[in-house]
Amino acid sequence: MIDKKVVEKFVNEWLEDKDYFLVGIEISPDDKIVVEIDHADGVWIEDCVALSRFIEDHLSRDEEDYELEVGSAGLGQPFKVAQQYVNFCGKSVEVLDADGRKYKGVLKSVDGNKFTVSVPEKVRKEGAKRPVTEDVDHEFEMDKVKYTKYIISFK
Repeated sequence: MIDKKVVEKFVNEWLEDKDYFLVGIEISPDDKIVVEIDHADGVWIEDCVALSRFIEDHLSRDEEDYELEVGSAGLGQPFKVAQQYVNFCGKSVEVLDADGRKYKGVLKSVDGNKFTVSVPEKVRKEGAKRPVTEDVDHEFEMDKVKYTKYIISFK
């Protein structure tokens, strides 16, 4: 079986001096290698091809037969690394917390492992007859939520 650390080393070599970042590498028991990369402005197919060729140039099919797939993280997919949170700051996201509650709002800030989402909620003001909608900040830890993902809007 192909070693994940070996593939990661090759990917990181290719990523050096580029604005891309590694999202994930998965290798199945039958040596299917899936590499996901991302970029703040999106991923170009030409770069996926270039990375694929770079990896293939460094792995020997004589030693291991493998299948290689290189692609982008995908817009509707849950975030896997902190850089994705940074890239989507100011954008609409959906968060499913550890208790199973969903929050939809704007990713306001990212600080280390923590991030803040501003969610429009109905709040009853003292002395007011009806609740008003205002943005309420909710802070989360990346490793304590079930998922966070970008909300695609066609407005």
